[in-house]
Amino acid sequence: MTFGWETTADQAISGIRLDGKRAVVTGASSGIGFETARVLAAAGAEVTLAVRDIDAGNRAAAQIPGAKVAVLDLADLASVTAFTRAWTGPLHLLINNAGVMALPTRQLTSAGWEMHFAVNHLGHFALATGLHHALAAEGARIVSLTSRGHLRAPVDFTDINFAVRPYDPLIAYGQSKTADILFAVEAGRRWAADGITANAVHPGGILDTNLSRHMPPAYLEATKASSQQTLKSVGQGAATTIVVATSPDLATVTGAYFEDCQRSAVIGPDDGDIPSHPRGVAWYALDPDSATRLWDLSAATS
Repeated sequence: MTFGWETTADQAISGIRLDGKRAVVTGASSGIGFETARVLAAAGAEVTLAVRDIDAGNRAAAQIPGAKVAVLDLADLASVTAFTRAWTGPLHLLINNAGVMALPTRQLTSAGWEMHFAVNHLGHFALATGLHHALAAEGARIVSLTSRGHLRAPVDFTDINFAVRPYDPLIAYGQSKTADILFAVEAGRRWAADGITANAVHPGGILDTNLSRHMPPAYLEATKASSQQTLKSVGQGAATTIVVATSPDLATVTGAYFEDCQRSAVIGPDDGDIPSHPRGVAWYALDPDSATRLWDLSAATS
């Protein structure tokens, strides 16, 4: 079967068994995180739902046979450290799925980081680096969820926290999603010798999840009305994650960007208005120098 836009997560994992494999899925209490965890568990994986809301996590785990639940607040690095220190044994799949989008006002963490950047990137960076020993134990795959929203903005290293430039919710979100791709690029380079791969995936447009809870209702309704042919179901939204996490054909692929279950073409600096492209990954999100710079900055915060 050729996987593409219409593929569901159940179809993507058909014929694949994950018995003996251990997976962590962040933000797995709802949406595509829950669907990802459900499908991995159905294929035999031992899945841990890493969630901020333990009650929501327990409700989700009750629907996934064998699932475990652990508290993880990505905005709080102490919470991330507690999670990584408590982990024992190998880890085969790390799905960095959780995120926030379009916070209407600028919010900072207690450490002073803009909230999109902190949750979507820095928390997941600290999680992955804190679990490096577990990921390297038997070789692992990291899947970093991003968005075509990255086409709105590279990482502005001079003003990540919007201290000077005007705060824009979608620019802040886009910057953090570019960071998620750059993380995969650099992790793929640094950790290849450890048998670890890291790739970024855009799940597609899925509005019926908690991620869109900060979007104005009128905007969501208008988007639904005008985008019926481009919006995905939750099952379709989780498919690219499942393909990248489990396909035997991608066992050695690393540092790449996927959407619609396929590796994407690169949009270059001379390819016109970047945000207008319906598909593809911006060249700046794959830039190795920016990836190294972001890693060094992120490591200094952990």
